[in-house]
Amino acid sequence: MRHDHPEYHLITRIGWLRAAVLGANDGIISTASLVMGVASAASSSHDALIAGVAGLAAGAMAMAAGEYVSVSSQADTEYADLAREARELDTDSVHEREELALIYVARGLEPGLAHEVARQLMAKDALGAHARDELGISETTTARAVQAALASAATFSIGAAAPLVLLVISPTALLLPVVAIGSLIFLGLLGMVGAKAGGASVIKPMIRVTFWGALAMAMTTGIGAVFGKVL
Repeated sequence: MRHDHPEYHLITRIGWLRAAVLGANDGIISTASLVMGVASAASSSHDALIAGVAGLAAGAMAMAAGEYVSVSSQADTEYADLAREARELDTDSVHEREELALIYVARGLEPGLAHEVARQLMAKDALGAHARDELGISETTTARAVQAALASAATFSIGAAAPLVLLVISPTALLLPVVAIGSLIFLGLLGMVGAKAGGASVIKPMIRVTFWGALAMAMTTGIGAVFGKVL
């Protein structure tokens, strides 16, 4: 009796998960740090809110642009490698088949079987076989610039909104501790969600994001306090 056993691997999420976690993490840390730095300079909560909203807008656009440019550069490199591989297949397919067979031998196949596998795979999709096994390019990991840009901008905005909400609801006298503690809680939750989505352990990601978030907020708060007294 045959039983279907469909498999779903978490690596399929890598294209958007990295950009989403990075965007939300940057949104929380940069906005919380910004409003705390402004507030610690003896400015009003209104000034801190304006700075935070401006930081949200600027940060979301910067994240989108940065992701689009960087992932587009990766995609350009992939396309160039694929074009070069296609030319090599057209001009010397025998050598390319031998090259593919040697890759399979290095992975543990017997030479005769490796050559047969290479022959059959190239008969079906020569460029696809070389892209996957020689260049390491697959449908799962291929660069998607627009997807990464939109995911980064959206998640940055969501992350940046969290400290702004804390700023609005906190009493003026407790603004700094409420924003700091609340933002660290959000960062910890983000680390947990990102780890769960990627199928990893949650402890290390939570520690990483909260540590760097606390360091960034402490530095900007200190700088704001110093310059608030000097200027």
